[in-house]
Amino acid sequence: MAIQVNYTKSGKVHIAYRTLGEGPMDLVVVPGWVSHLEASWDDPLVWRFVERLASFSRLIVFDKRGTGLSDPVSDAKYVELKGVDHLPFIGDFETVLAEIEEFLTGARPVASIDRVLSTVLFADIVGSTEHAMSIGDSRWSDLLGWFHQYVGKEIDRFRGRLIDTVGDGVFACFDGPARGIRCAVALRNRMDDLGIQLRAGLHTGECEIVGDKLAGVAVNIGARITAMAEVGEILVSNTVRDLVAGAGLRFENRGRHTLKGLQEEWELHAFVEESV
Repeated sequence: MAIQVNYTKSGKVHIAYRTLGEGPMDLVVVPGWVSHLEASWDDPLVWRFVERLASFSRLIVFDKRGTGLSDPVSDAKYVELKGVDHLPFIGDFETVLAEIEEFLTGARPVASIDRVLSTVLFADIVGSTEHAMSIGDSRWSDLLGWFHQYVGKEIDRFRGRLIDTVGDGVFACFDGPARGIRCAVALRNRMDDLGIQLRAGLHTGECEIVGDKLAGVAVNIGARITAMAEVGEILVSNTVRDLVAGAGLRFENRGRHTLKGLQEEWELHAFVEESV
C-alpha cells in the first residue's frame, strides 16, 4: 500500500508530509531545495535516509519552499560537520543521522557493522606479462578465460566462494582454513601441469561484509601475504598455521615480516606437503 501524502500549512509555508515509523516523537525535516516532492520520495538515496530517520522518530515532514517555519524546534543546536556533500542523504549520511538521533533521544546510535570470521585466499599468475607476450594477446585472453573458469570450479569443490577476479588474480573465501589451503594446492598443481606458475596467500580473520564482497584489515593482510610469496609458493599467516594444527598439513617457517601498510610484524609460513 502506498503511503498517503498529506498537506498542511505553517504560517505562509505549504507543507506536504508522510507519516512513517512508530517512534514517540515528531520530527520535521526541512530540505529547502525540494520543489518536486513526489520525485524526491521515489529517489533511493532520499528514501534510505527517510527510512533510517523513521527508525527513531515518528513524523517526517518535507517543506516545499524551505523558509519561514513558524514553530522553531525547541532547544535546537547548531552542529557543523566536515565533508563535501551539501545534501544530508548523500555521502556520509550516517554521521548526520547520528547527530539527529542523539539530539532527539539523548544517546548516539551504536555502530553496527556486519562481520564474519573467514579465511581469505588470494592467488595470481606469476610473470603474466611475459607469458602474455610470448603467446600473444588472443591466446592469453583464452587462457585467462579458462583459468577463471577452472578456478571457480575448484573453489566450489572446496566449499569456498569466489569474491572477485582481477586480470590474472583471484580472491576467494572459505569457512575453514584447511579447505582454503587445499584449494590453493589444487590450483597451483594444475597450473604447474600447464606450465603456468602460481603463487597464493591465505589469512584468517574477521572481515566486513560489504554487499556480496568482503573488506577490512583481514582482507588486506591476505593480499599483502600473497605479494610476499615466491613463485609456486603458498604462504599463510601464523593464524592459519595455528588453526589447521592436527589437519596433517606441514609448513616451513619463513620468518617475521612487516607487511606493506601494516605496522606490526607477521610470522609467515610456506605450505610444504600434506600427510597421507
